Amino acid sequence: MSNGIVSTPAVGASAAAPQAPAAARTRMLLEAPVLPTLLRLSAPNVLNLAAIAGLITFDGLFVGRLGADALAGVSLVFPFVMFTQHTAASGMGGAVSSAIARALGAGARERANALATHAFALALGMAVVFSGLMLSLGPLVYRWMGGRGPVLEAALAYSAAASAGTVSICVLNILANVVRGTGNMAFPAAVLVGSVLAHVVVSPALIFGWGPVPALGPAGAGWGLAASFGIGSVVLFAHLRGRDAIVKLTFEGLPRRSDLYREFFRVGVPGMINVAINNLTVIVLTGVAGHLGRQAAIGYAMGARLEYIIIPLAFGFGTALVAMVGTNWGAKQLRRARAIAWIGAATVAAACGAVGIFFALFPALWIGLFSHDAEAMRVGTLYLRIAGPTYALSGLGMAIYFAMQGVGSVVPAVLANAGRLVVSAGGALAAVAWLDAGPPGAFGAIACGFAFYGAVNAYVLSRR
Repeated sequence: MSNGIVSTPAVGASAAAPQAPAAARTRMLLEAPVLPTLLRLSAPNVLNLAAIAGLITFDGLFVGRLGADALAGVSLVFPFVMFTQHTAASGMGGAVSSAIARALGAGARERANALATHAFALALGMAVVFSGLMLSLGPLVYRWMGGRGPVLEAALAYSAAASAGTVSICVLNILANVVRGTGNMAFPAAVLVGSVLAHVVVSPALIFGWGPVPALGPAGAGWGLAASFGIGSVVLFAHLRGRDAIVKLTFEGLPRRSDLYREFFRVGVPGMINVAINNLTVIVLTGVAGHLGRQAAIGYAMGARLEYIIIPLAFGFGTALVAMVGTNWGAKQLRRARAIAWIGAATVAAACGAVGIFFALFPALWIGLFSHDAEAMRVGTLYLRIAGPTYALSGLGMAIYFAMQGVGSVVPAVLANAGRLVVSAGGALAAVAWLDAGPPGAFGAIACGFAFYGAVNAYVLSRR
């Protein structure tokens, strides 16, 4: 791929025009200037960032008021909840968005409708699988991660409630990606924000009790998530059944088609593996920190929660990249699709890098939200100062992953993330168990993993 691809004239140019799709929104994805369009589509997704940040932050604040044991227990389960969220939002969800964008780019509206309907069925199936895994394997994993006594009791209570909420999480995020595949980022962002705001109201009422509602403790956070995301799911379902939707859920007379599920699985299964790698890395590193003591585990967990802010920040731009790259790839405008990928990658790297550097300079602003224990704050501060500056490279790698989702070929980007797991988690285990390097060695390995991920994915995109 030549350097001229990212020049201004190349970005604006298109190949021989395909048959013009009917929707003006699709024409915008095919013809409008790249960077302004990317920013315009990503802007509503800043609401997604605020929503997920609110979910992560307020749950920690509320549960933290129950004590250190409750906070530590919920922290053991949190990677599993985020795994479900990220799989539905960016793993399999990205595959749904990409498939619909490519269908609309090719002018195949009926195929897009069929894809949307099959995506809804897929969401229900995902919920059954995730709930079953959390209930059956969760207790074993929580014990391996260091859960004992009151900490384990809190983890099991939150896990049982959160497992019931998997259907809400899956349906909300999959249907949101159906809408995003049409280029409409604003409506699903508004629904997600509304769901999180409802969670912020409902969750403390269930955790601490309110009027006739009994205090459920850590489980209240899980039930609050199930209820609030369930309301958002109903809103999106009604929208996609409405008259004005670009893509519609059409259940009447639609036969089940295995080829449409294969279209999702071709991109979505590697995407799920990618999400699993992200969360497995946090789980392993939480386990490593747990063997250094409870305060060390809490400190790392609070620092690593910032990564769950970085991921939705990349996701905010990434969902726009999936729609833009996928629509242009489906319309055979390959030169423009590649340019979109590079511009998006640079933009996400700058945004994630800014967040990482800010909290590396002022770590107490983040760690102090969750704990004032001196040792936990020391470990969390150390983590942010070592790993935070490399968030730019993590953002670069994530943006390229989303661009490859739009293309429909994510395996190389997933392999790059697997390499990050080996470098980060493997290096951290070696630093603690063999080199006696403690937290500084473990966190240095994490930073090296981010650098590896960004560099390898940049190479993957340059060869596309």
